[in-house]
Amino acid sequence: MKAVAIQRGSDEPELIDKPRPEPKHGEALVRTLRVGVDGTDHEVLSGSHGGFPEGEDHMVMGHEAVGVIEDPNGTGLEEGQHVVPTVRRKPNGETNEYFRRNEPDMAPDGEYFERGIVGDHGYMSEYFTSPADYLVPIDEELAPYGIFVEPLSNTEKALEHARASRSAFKWDAESAAVLGNGPLGLLTLWQCTQEFDRAYCLGRRDRPDITLDFIDEIGATYIDSRETPVDEIPEEYEGMDFIYEATGYAPHAFQTIDALAPNGVGALLGIPSSWDFEIDGGSLHNDLVLHNKCLIGSVNAGLRHFEEAIEVVEAMPDDLLDHLVTTVTSPEDIEPAFEDGDDQIKAIVEFEAP
Repeated sequence: MKAVAIQRGSDEPELIDKPRPEPKHGEALVRTLRVGVDGTDHEVLSGSHGGFPEGEDHMVMGHEAVGVIEDPNGTGLEEGQHVVPTVRRKPNGETNEYFRRNEPDMAPDGEYFERGIVGDHGYMSEYFTSPADYLVPIDEELAPYGIFVEPLSNTEKALEHARASRSAFKWDAESAAVLGNGPLGLLTLWQCTQEFDRAYCLGRRDRPDITLDFIDEIGATYIDSRETPVDEIPEEYEGMDFIYEATGYAPHAFQTIDALAPNGVGALLGIPSSWDFEIDGGSLHNDLVLHNKCLIGSVNAGLRHFEEAIEVVEAMPDDLLDHLVTTVTSPEDIEPAFEDGDDQIKAIVEFEAP
């Protein structure tokens, strides 16, 4: 079968040929339809994040996928059923307390594998196998947009944790800001327009620009961070009740504290590399304490977050979802899917049209 993989010692994806996998007991065989490309895939290619399966000279890429059941293999799933796979798996097949509690997304580094990211092959191949417990059913009519479920699951988890951190008091959250106007940021921004009275997105783009067109289309406000840095947001727009950081720009974690309104919460999802810079730790500490502010870190998502994300995709207008898809290419022509550029939002490698 065809697969898109990265070889050890390389920083470029390539098309390879692999045997079709055989499902083990409790696993189903899935025929791949579409796989999305995101920032994590680029980090895997650059070697700044992730790791190869043990003993393998390559890793099949891709963790945002949608497929159709080819062989249920006695799992209770149905042939022809459309599914979205979750990402985390038991390391070396060995369970731990996080997987026993059905909370793999809360496992610390080293206590899990992630398909297409660290320790396990991904989904960018004609077929893949997966335990049925890690396959989330999705309606056939939503399958073309199934690649948005995984990124949105991260947003659902971050919002859940943000609300939980404010659950001890009445949190009247009215405003939200998303840092970053990549595909995850834009998906999250739309979700914020549904949950908050005012939604903002910070970026570094000049008009005309397709991401700014999307921001305008959904009724959010664009903030150019070159003119209004994150920590100066309150001077122009008042403090934010909720901030979603999706850039991996390390200073944003600390600038977020200044940008939050009293009782506000910031969710950090970006993963920066090592970064040295100076901060006024005392002032930031005072601000957190005296104004009841909160910062939380969030990574990956649980099964329920995937299920909630499917509901978000279903609620989101098709024309907006289509606006985000800028490249659909085949595994034989993968280069455009991994290109960066101002005209690229979401790229998809399509093995079979949904």
